Formats: sequence, structure tokens, C-alpha cells
Amino acid sequence: MKTVNITDFKVSEKIVIDGTKTSWDLEASKDELEDQLEKTRKKLGKLQDTLYAHGKYGVLVCLQGMDTAGKDSLIREVFKDFNARGVVVYSFKTPTALEKRHDYLWRHYIALPERGKFGVFNRTHYENVLVTRVHPEYILGENLPNVNSLEDINEKFWDKRFQQINDFEKTIQQNGTIIFKFFLNLSKEEQKHRQLRRLDKPEKNWKFSPGDLDERELWGEYQKCYQEAINRTSKPYAPWYLIPSDDKRTARVIVAEIMLQELQKYKDIKEPELDDDIKAKISEYRERLKND
Repeated sequence: MKTVNITDFKVSEKIVIDGTKTSWDLEASKDELEDQLEKTRKKLGKLQDTLYAHGKYGVLVCLQGMDTAGKDSLIREVFKDFNARGVVVYSFKTPTALEKRHDYLWRHYIALPERGKFGVFNRTHYENVLVTRVHPEYILGENLPNVNSLEDINEKFWDKRFQQINDFEKTIQQNGTIIFKFFLNLSKEEQKHRQLRRLDKPEKNWKFSPGDLDERELWGEYQKCYQEAINRTSKPYAPWYLIPSDDKRTARVIVAEIMLQELQKYKDIKEPELDDDIKAKISEYRERLKND
């Protein structure tokens, strides 16, 4: 099986999304991919235990992708061996009335992982420069000052919003949040196959919505918006990773390996040592327990 090389997926220069890969060959069978994922996620689970004891970093994992890209199943499989207290998953839907009474980043800010934990955003704050860019009429529902019509939602508006997102991520990174941003890069043809499976399998029917087909017709617009969002917000402190996702097993292995390799670079993440006074009395404490 081929080694996952982070530089193959990390966005460090401008990309043209049409030229990026949606499939990747790790030269491994399905069983080998599943075995590798199990090994990697167990290492991640152990690392998370250490992260929790260390208590100085949180990890934010952002997942974006077109419908059927595999976000839900990736979360289920990659984080399966984590301590339940160590990972929290948020799936952001249409903003509620309460959320609309705050700025668009508020609901994401209050969901950030505390130090020692992983937070997974299934769809993220980037929806605010993706879905709203394809459907700018949604912005009017935010009741923003100086935005009274679609004509007010111009390039200056989007420039400001991209800058706000960059500032948001820079602030949380500087305060101890390690950020991973994964775009699950799916081909339009593979999306068609997955949507057909949702229709063909009764147990999958509930996942299908006629609106999914309407959004599919806007594929080109979404790809254009993803390309600009990734190019404008892939920063050294919060890089994007483009994950070929036509094969779900391969995508899961790549995501897990990237997280493990990057987190292992943090040499300061280690379990705290006992206070010298406590360490000196361990034998005494052990005897007290034995004699209890």
C-alpha cells in the first residue's frame, strides 16, 4: 500500500478545481484499506487521550463537499475509536431564527471544541460563502445593515466575508485550535451513481430530496464558488486539503492519515507529569489503598 503524502492533497498554491483529482490509487484492496484505517484511527484515538490530558489544544475538523460526498460515513468510520467524551460533531443546517439574530459566525464560534477535544463540523462556516453565493437571496434573511437588495450583495461584500472568515480562523488558531479543512472532491458522475442508489435502496430513500436534483443542476456554479473559497482561505494556519472522494474507503484513509501525521508534529502534546511531591509519595498512596 502506498504511503499517504500530505503534499499531494494540501492546497499551498492556487488551484483550478476542474483539474484536481476525484479518485486516488493507494494500491490497496478494500480489506487493506479498512485495516489501515483501523490502525490509524486507533492511533488518533490514543493521541486524543493525550490531547485531553495535555489540555492546551483543541482540534477543529471541517468537512465540506457536494451532496453525497461521504461526509457522514467518513465521520462514523474515522472517529469510531475515539473516546466519546473527546469528540463532538455538529451538523449545521439552515440557520434558526435565533441564529439569524446573530452574525453568521456566531453559531460556529459557540460550537468550537474546547481544549483537549476534537470538534467536527459537518458542513461549516463556509456555507456562508458557498450556498449563499449560489443563492444570494439567502443573505437578505440575515437582516444586515446596508444590505437591502440583491444589488447590495456585490464583490466588495464577498471580499469582506472572506476576510472575516480568515480573521476568525487566524484568531482561533492563535488561541490553541488546530484546524483541518477537508474538501471531499467528488465527480459529478459518481454523485449521480450515489443519488441513484438512494432511490434504488428503500433503506436509503430517506436521504433523498427532490431539492438535491435542483442543486445538482447548479454543479458548475458550486464548483466555481468552491474554487474561489479554497483559493482565498487556504492559509498556513488553516490550510485546505483536497480529498479525492469517488472511493469512500480511500478518502477515509487519506483524511485519517493527514490528521495523524500533522498532529504528530506537535511535540509539546504529551501527558502532564505528576507534581514532584505526589510522585515522591506514590508508594505511600499505594500502600494506603492496599490497606484500606
